Amino acid sequence: MAGICWICSITRVGDVARILVTGGAGFIGSHLARELLSRGHTVRVVDDLSTGLRANVPTGAELIEGDLAESETAVSAVRNCEIVLHQAAVASVPLSISEPRPSHAANIDATFNVLMTARDAGVRRVVFAASSAVYGDSPELPKVESMPTDPLSPYALQKQVGESYCQLFSRLYGVETVALRYFNVFGPRQHPSSPYSGVLSLFIESALSGSAPTVYGDGEQTRDFTYIDNVVDAVLRAIDAPDAPGEVINVADGARISLNQAWATLETILGPLPTPHHATSRAGDIRHSQADISKAQRLLGYRPIVSFEEGLRRTVDWARGRS
Repeated sequence: MAGICWICSITRVGDVARILVTGGAGFIGSHLARELLSRGHTVRVVDDLSTGLRANVPTGAELIEGDLAESETAVSAVRNCEIVLHQAAVASVPLSISEPRPSHAANIDATFNVLMTARDAGVRRVVFAASSAVYGDSPELPKVESMPTDPLSPYALQKQVGESYCQLFSRLYGVETVALRYFNVFGPRQHPSSPYSGVLSLFIESALSGSAPTVYGDGEQTRDFTYIDNVVDAVLRAIDAPDAPGEVINVADGARISLNQAWATLETILGPLPTPHHATSRAGDIRHSQADISKAQRLLGYRPIVSFEEGLRRTVDWARGRS
């Protein structure tokens, strides 16, 4: 995986461990599984393959196919693991609005089952994939973890509940949990045909096919786009960080980039591109987003290691190789 060697030189997960990656056939989970295997860890993946791909699961990882909303699957997956990286989710705002019941099961029931099983199995630490969506559309920038949350979609609310469960399990049961609020993660293996795909993967697909993408709104909405290698680095740091348990921590670049700027950056990489089509803004969409990453710097020693433009170039190269 391009760029992962940068992470190896910076982050060290302590002793070799048996680690469970939930959602390990998906975008973020598969990157984590590959990096953990490269460091000599024993890796188990659990995924229902509803959106993840079996081909994403790296050679050497054990795969359990199943739904974590069913407690039996959680018990089988967590058994004999020391660390759980809980990445599995229905990570779509529009789908959580149109189909809230399956979103609730995947994002709340499954998280509760993972935490209960981790408690009962004596898991050392659970790192939970939270989301910047919990901040809602407050005009205050950058987003600081101590700010009030204001979920605008079932997905955002479900992620907030997951965070609260993590903190409660830390306080009540002594389960070490760390909730990482991801901001607009992008990179290779984020497939544009997935309903959970981010805007950049859709932009890249349009750019490479010479077609105009659809932008909801005027394109001046901003996001704190975060390349996948930066997220992997943060998660691995969270496994051992001594002051992280019980905390909620932003993981991002700490910068604002508009959708129009993102398309313009693709033009610098690929040359002239069609002008995007504009459509009405979607329910649940957030206008502006930017993270304060000082807490991640303080507790995890985290710094973004791949810039937005470099990450976009790497993702374009991957997409070209796939097409």
